Amino acid sequence: MGFGAASAGLVRALGPVKGQSLVLPPVPDAQSEAAVELSASPPVTVGGQSAVVKPGLGAPPALADAGPEVDPANHVFDIVISGGRVIDPMSGFDGMLDVGIDAGVITAIGPPGFKARALLDATDRVVSPGFVDILSYEPNPFGIWFKAADGVTTNFAMHGVNNYAGAFFARYEGATPIHFGGAFHQHFLRAEDLGARPDLPLSQKQIEAFADLARRNLAKGFAGVAFSPEYSPGTTIDEIDQLAAVAMELGHVGFFHTRSSDPAKSKAGVVEVIDLARRTGLPVHVSHIHSTGATFHMEETLGLIESARDEGLDVTACVYPYDFWATTLGSFRFGVGWQDRYRITYEDLQIAGTDQRLSADTFIGARDQNKLVAALGSIPEVELQMALKRSWMILGSDSILETSLNNHPRACGTFSRMLGRYVRDLGVVDLLPALAMMTSLPTMRIEGMVPAMKRKGRLQRGADADITIFNPATIADQATVSRTDLPAVGIDHVLVEGQAVMIFGELKRSVRPGRALRSEASA
Repeated sequence: MGFGAASAGLVRALGPVKGQSLVLPPVPDAQSEAAVELSASPPVTVGGQSAVVKPGLGAPPALADAGPEVDPANHVFDIVISGGRVIDPMSGFDGMLDVGIDAGVITAIGPPGFKARALLDATDRVVSPGFVDILSYEPNPFGIWFKAADGVTTNFAMHGVNNYAGAFFARYEGATPIHFGGAFHQHFLRAEDLGARPDLPLSQKQIEAFADLARRNLAKGFAGVAFSPEYSPGTTIDEIDQLAAVAMELGHVGFFHTRSSDPAKSKAGVVEVIDLARRTGLPVHVSHIHSTGATFHMEETLGLIESARDEGLDVTACVYPYDFWATTLGSFRFGVGWQDRYRITYEDLQIAGTDQRLSADTFIGARDQNKLVAALGSIPEVELQMALKRSWMILGSDSILETSLNNHPRACGTFSRMLGRYVRDLGVVDLLPALAMMTSLPTMRIEGMVPAMKRKGRLQRGADADITIFNPATIADQATVSRTDLPAVGIDHVLVEGQAVMIFGELKRSVRPGRALRSEASA
């Protein structure tokens, strides 16, 4: 789409048009301070980079290749976001400035007064980089809109894609409102490509073929290798090592659903991941650590990761802001003794998307249908909050809504719940570090593999205009175990490379600017 057509399409998407100007409430005349200087805080290192540093007054730093500055006094921007609290977690900036956008790129951030063809009044709103979901799944055409409504502008299936790279990117390219990418899925492709049983080890010949398959798929755009040894318990150290060697060769990351969610064994799974990083130098990420590697011993497990990070190992983890997990009844998690392992009963299991709680009598029938159930009360709230307070922790939903609605409510509410419940209502985390968990930190985890991410996860001149504007006083999740399809509230506008996929809280379903985000190996 040419620049002129794109600009006109954006103005139409934003709302009522009079000539070339968007009719919106006027921006207040009062000038507020140009910026708020943060108190010094230690930088957080991910992928060899640091974020959340003391920026000083003025504006967020520009990207190194942002090009010459425009003169706002003599320039009319395609879009101006005015009157809002601009937060750039990548630099730590937090201040009241205008944001100017041209051709889908942020071209200026500065004191109020920018002139615009289309004006968004962000008074009493936070202007943030678009949220990056690091632990989602394939961007199916139903669930991806609920992600957009939750403020997500980039959807990464880093739990692994249930497909080959070429077919995955071809299927969704040009069809999604937000950007997407994903990882090579060890558990799925182990069975799909090799025909291997999940509980049996691979032969050396199979491992070598598997490593070659991973190399070819990373070359076609997958970012990282996603391991799920709990779901494929036949996975050996040799299998992991050879796949890890491929990831290392291409500069990728290993993402781990660890070997066991059994609290008696789960710490050992985290140790296994850390040992792999120490042995090979592979950057590693532990997925939804509060529901696999740390249940009932969170403090100790977080201490293991922090010690590894102090040692210089590149280790991160993510959580979702809910105190219960969900999975299918056919998984190994529901083997003999599950009640004792997870300290729950049949009655704590609810079929997601319904009001039905299970019993000893109904459990077998639901298991035969392999229903996804929410295990209510399965994660101690105190442990979840302990994890959320870690400066290196990332937010990831581990879900995307499907038409069956048999999903965890995190598919619709992960990011709004974090900002509503844990930032505003409970004060567990301050706003800026919470936004870092969902913007700069996942971006840094991925951008070493995916070049396009170097222009995302930031509110800086030269960055892509992937922007989420929300009301900090009203943002909240609505989805429940019974009603998994209730969208988030309090998010006003979501821009993806300058195009509005949501405006005034209304999704624009004909607007689909999302791009396929492929790895460096495929460039």
